[in-house]
Amino acid sequence: MAIQTIDLRTIEANTKNIYEAVVVASKKARKINDDNRLEFNQLVSTIIPAIEDEFEERGNPDQEKISLQFEKLEKPHLRALNELINNELPYRYKDSE
Repeated sequence: MAIQTIDLRTIEANTKNIYEAVVVASKKARKINDDNRLEFNQLVSTIIPAIEDEFEERGNPDQEKISLQFEKLEKPHLRALNELINNELPYRYKDSE
C-alpha cells in the first residue's frame, strides 16, 4: 500500500490554526478507534469458541474473518483527517466563561 500524503495547506485552508486542526483530528481519530474497538469486541463476543484439540492448534475461522474485515477499514487517523479536509468534522471552541 502506498503512503498517502496530505498537503498541510488543505488542512490550513479549512481551519484557523494548523495545530488546532491536528488536535481536533486526533480527538476524532481516538473516538473512531474506540468505536471500532467496541464494535469488534461485540462481534467477537458473539462467536462460539472453537473446540481445541490438545495436539492441534487451529484459529477460529469466524474470528479471523472478522479480524480481516476490520483490518481492511480505513485507518482512524486518515478518516479523521479526510473528514476535517472535507468540512465534515464539526468542532467548536469551549467558552472561556
